[in-house]
Amino acid sequence: MNALNHLQLLAVLAVPVLFAITVHEAAHGWVANRLGDRTAFMLGRVTFNPLRHVDPVGTILVPTVTFLLAGFLFGWAKPVPVNWRNLGHPRRDMALVAVAGPGANLLMGLAWGLAIQLGLLLMPFSQWIALPLIYTGASGVLINVFLMVLNLFPLLPLDGGRILNALLPPRVAYYFSRLEPFGLIVLLALLATGLLGAILMPLAVLAIDLLPGSEIVKELFLA
Repeated sequence: MNALNHLQLLAVLAVPVLFAITVHEAAHGWVANRLGDRTAFMLGRVTFNPLRHVDPVGTILVPTVTFLLAGFLFGWAKPVPVNWRNLGHPRRDMALVAVAGPGANLLMGLAWGLAIQLGLLLMPFSQWIALPLIYTGASGVLINVFLMVLNLFPLLPLDGGRILNALLPPRVAYYFSRLEPFGLIVLLALLATGLLGAILMPLAVLAIDLLPGSEIVKELFLA
């Protein structure tokens, strides 16, 4: 497979990024709604319309700049509002709501991996159909795995931080939750020093290896 330049990479990443972020956020809202909190549903956030979830800075500007300058995708969407007071079992249910986003990314990564396999099957018959499937599928696997692994990092306000907060003893969880205002600063510091990439990259590669089309993904993006 031929390597892509930065502009071509951005082109094939655009659709998977929008789907990855949109479905991730919609999954949070959908699970919260199922568990008793209709806040996201009432605000129109349980939807696959990307305009409801896109943050101009976090979803478009920051990922583009970090990808072009560092080769690492980093960004965020508008957080889905969840009122824990409406949940039947607040600590458990908040963890389930948090898990829903990365879980949705795992399922999308699997679907994009199957798209790669379909593209490989079609290659002898039509490269015009096969190549877009392969390149976009590889991009979809990459972005969903990175988004999943990043969001599972145990730091508030990330999903991993919310899961950890639910698992900690209540007193410890209280003090841990007070660190949330500093979470983004810590995350940006880890990104700037390269520590975030060093921590997440091995986990991302391990996850990619478990999905169909992993060799193509690594050949195109991780070689």
